[in-house]
Amino acid sequence: MNAPEAAAPQIWVDGDACPGVIKDILFRAAERARIHVTLVANHTLSRPPSRYIRAITVRGGFDEADNEIVERMHAGDLVVTQDIPLAARVIEKDGVAINPRGERYTPENMAERLSMRNFMEELRGAGVRTGGPSAFHQRDRQAFANQLDRWLAQHAKHTAQPSA
Repeated sequence: MNAPEAAAPQIWVDGDACPGVIKDILFRAAERARIHVTLVANHTLSRPPSRYIRAITVRGGFDEADNEIVERMHAGDLVVTQDIPLAARVIEKDGVAINPRGERYTPENMAERLSMRNFMEELRGAGVRTGGPSAFHQRDRQAFANQLDRWLAQHAKHTAQPSA
């Protein structure tokens, strides 16, 4: 008896804070690579009509979108997020997590990123103005596209359509 075939990998997007330009890259990749992309947010997100692109709207509440992504994702799936705790949960489930600037979260860099996030949160809680993230540049967009292409190349065998 043959072992069951693993489900084709998918891309999950923490849609609440994902820049539009990154969503556009993902939408084009979904069509080109025939891979499913799912946006998850606590509000309705627009998306182009496609058999490969869908959106899930969760009820508002702390970490509801994150919980939905972690519950539905499988090992090997790609999750696009800026949320460090969500990235840590994805890695724990053997998923791949990258942020919209193309930085890949790894077990090796996760402790440092969580520590820095917590430190910055403490500063903000104490009233210190920490500023926001730097402006999103073309190099960020290119770094994201490069990381996405690497992941897609690694998973091309799962997404290839059988020949007729």
